[in-house]
Amino acid sequence: MPKIVDHGLRRKELMDSAWRVIARRGLSGATMREVAAEAGFANGALKPYFPSKRDLMSATYSHVFERTNERVSAVVARRRGFAAVLAFAREVLPLDQERLDEARAVIAFWQEAMMDPALADAHEDSIDIWRGWLGDWLRQAQEDGATRVGFEISVAVPTLLSFLLGAQVRACLDSRDEGLDALEIQLEALVDGWRSTREDHTESLPV
Repeated sequence: MPKIVDHGLRRKELMDSAWRVIARRGLSGATMREVAAEAGFANGALKPYFPSKRDLMSATYSHVFERTNERVSAVVARRRGFAAVLAFAREVLPLDQERLDEARAVIAFWQEAMMDPALADAHEDSIDIWRGWLGDWLRQAQEDGATRVGFEISVAVPTLLSFLLGAQVRACLDSRDEGLDALEIQLEALVDGWRSTREDHTESLPV
């Protein structure tokens, strides 16, 4: 009997191999041949799934983003407000080797997206999902009375995203352990600046 191939699983294996090769060798070193070898397939095995390297890179970016989102969904399931924001941010930040390698693959995609409007749109579509989540969680924090006086969600969301994406770049350039540990401290300091204080509660009491 002919061997039955699970095409969905095959695509996933190829995308998993692609982002790991990119993390080690960069985008220029991630040839179709190299990715096929990483996955343990013949060179021609990619063509039925990804006709070009651009197709593979675009799919791989979405795959890495979905990996992160699956982790986020698991850790925020019973959290809300600032607790959900912090849990989300820790899954995006490159706090271990796996997430650092994911960041390297994503940054390589950004290089291509700067010159390709379609890839840039794909990036923005992905980030829009995060904007929506963060907006919802921060509104929960406001409803819970956890935010300081003058807190603005419209400012907090892009500020946090800029920190997270910038931290990915910085960690890839300087991945010393003390640098990665510092990201956790910086995250806490950023979010602490949005929290309510005793003075905030005092000012909100009726006269």
